[in-house]
Amino acid sequence: MKIKQMPAPNGRFGVMAAVPPRTILCGNERLYPAGSVVGMKKLSFLVVVSLFSSVLLAQTIEMSENELKTKLDSVLIEAHLLYKYEKAAWISTDLANGNKTLKKDYGGFFAYEEQKEIRVIILGKKSQNCIAEYSFENDFSKPKSEKTGSRELSDKEKTLLEVREKIVENLSDKEYEVTIPDGYSPNLILLPFDEKYKLYIIMGTSQKDVIPFGNDYLFIADKDGKIENWQKFHSRIIPGYTKMNGNKVRELTHSHLRTTPLITATDICTFMLYAPLYGIDAFSVYSPAIGKYMKYSLKDNEITVK
Repeated sequence: MKIKQMPAPNGRFGVMAAVPPRTILCGNERLYPAGSVVGMKKLSFLVVVSLFSSVLLAQTIEMSENELKTKLDSVLIEAHLLYKYEKAAWISTDLANGNKTLKKDYGGFFAYEEQKEIRVIILGKKSQNCIAEYSFENDFSKPKSEKTGSRELSDKEKTLLEVREKIVENLSDKEYEVTIPDGYSPNLILLPFDEKYKLYIIMGTSQKDVIPFGNDYLFIADKDGKIENWQKFHSRIIPGYTKMNGNKVRELTHSHLRTTPLITATDICTFMLYAPLYGIDAFSVYSPAIGKYMKYSLKDNEITVK
């Protein structure tokens, strides 16, 4: 199975004009009204995430406030890492496609972490060499450094690309039910961890006035790229429409299946990428598994629960 990776470049969007805000709206599994939320202390970035814990896959969940906070800490950490990979990819591919020489030989891209930096390499058409390299650290609106010119891939880059290719090859198996809706494109993020790999698939879109929630996946593979576990977080694509009858939507909400009881790192990453384009600050998720709303605020960078 071949999946063409197409990040949504910044240039495809414009900031929406200011209009009177409307009620919360989002295409979703079920629609729920928005409610006020109870404040929680700012979340720490100290917990390592593992989204395949037995708690996350349980049908009915009971947990203390501290347990819930710890798990949401983990979700937020992972969301920020996914955002860094994707934002770096957006900027890098825009720069590469804006360069006539690079665009002529553009064969895709790959992002990985190197010494606390996110590095994006632009591949040649045969994907056997690097033709440009962009590095990001603290500011993800522009690269910290950039290099152009052809070079061989490093051993690390070759290994990561081979693992990603092996995982993707297995996605044609009907067991995984990977589908790409019309109007959306898959973005792949490979994260090494504990001698294994996590491959996230999140949706991108060039459609205006849409934040592409849903149809997102996580695959856990061994060191050779053999899939050991996987999860589809949402049952389908959930387009979050940023306008209703010509008016700006001020906040979005959707609900989760019981098998996805918490707000997800993919939810937050997608919102962090697209919400600034439309001037929306918050979205919420209702979890029937725990009977609570979880709300993420972009301005405060925190998750609150009610």
